[in-house]
Amino acid sequence: MAKISVGVLRGGPSSEYDVSLRSGAAVMRHLPEKYKAHDIFIDRAGTWHMHGVPRKPYEVARHVDIFFNALHGKYGEDGGVQKELEALGAKYTGSPAVPSAISMNKALTKEVLIPHNFLLARHVIVERDTYESRHLINIFRTLTMPYIVKPTASGSSLGVRLAQSFYELEEAVAEALKDAVSVMIEEFVRGKEASCGVIDNFRDQETYALLPSEIVPTESKIFDYDAKYTGKSQEICPGNFTPTESQEIQTLAARIHTVLGLSHYSRSDFIVTKRGIYFLEANTLPGLTDESILPKSLAAVGCTLSDFLDHVLTLAHQ
Repeated sequence: MAKISVGVLRGGPSSEYDVSLRSGAAVMRHLPEKYKAHDIFIDRAGTWHMHGVPRKPYEVARHVDIFFNALHGKYGEDGGVQKELEALGAKYTGSPAVPSAISMNKALTKEVLIPHNFLLARHVIVERDTYESRHLINIFRTLTMPYIVKPTASGSSLGVRLAQSFYELEEAVAEALKDAVSVMIEEFVRGKEASCGVIDNFRDQETYALLPSEIVPTESKIFDYDAKYTGKSQEICPGNFTPTESQEIQTLAARIHTVLGLSHYSRSDFIVTKRGIYFLEANTLPGLTDESILPKSLAAVGCTLSDFLDHVLTLAHQ
């Protein structure tokens, strides 16, 4: 029987280029035997390569049955590559273009979720084009310190900073706006950080929630990019949550996946407090590296990465 040809998209023109290379490598390493992997490398300029040769997306699409999207961040998760693949009539893993674009934008995500009564931290959006440092005085008076400052549209906790004074807030916003067109300033919610993945049509459930992981930064106060990928945090799965907390986290992750219109799989992050469980953000293409949370969550329920990849590719291929 002929093998199913899978084009593994990795790299890309985003600040998460390195993580994507590693996620894509993990996918190719763990693909079951029935698939034939093609390494579709996308360079930082956005040029596609197949077998080391620059190719147009439509040229690549002729040689593969399905794409596994192992991109992260800009272009890969914001609906960019999804629109290209949809225009080509290509099958691919992950969420469609519009839900991807909404979920990548933290402000739009909150707008969609607000009517559904999720607990969300209070926030203000600052736009680069209209920003003046004097605007921070009103924010300082409106929101309770400390603050989390983060680019409105980015992943892997890139550019996330904790500000514990007005001067730190001013510095964090100015730094973030160097690379981002807008920045979200949120009230910092204290509690246990949790992350929970979900998978479509898995183990006889329409939306199956994995066991929640607890994230414990060991050197920084927040789970930023450095903590995620340099071993400066512990990801404990299953996390140290009460049975009630675990069940609620799983229910919330499944609901968020559904409300945002996500497909195949996703991962949502939360803060567990005495007042309730606050939603932080949704990840439409969570990392698949050895340090990533999702593979650890799969292992905790007895699912190998190979079995997961097969399941997701089957969903997309159908």
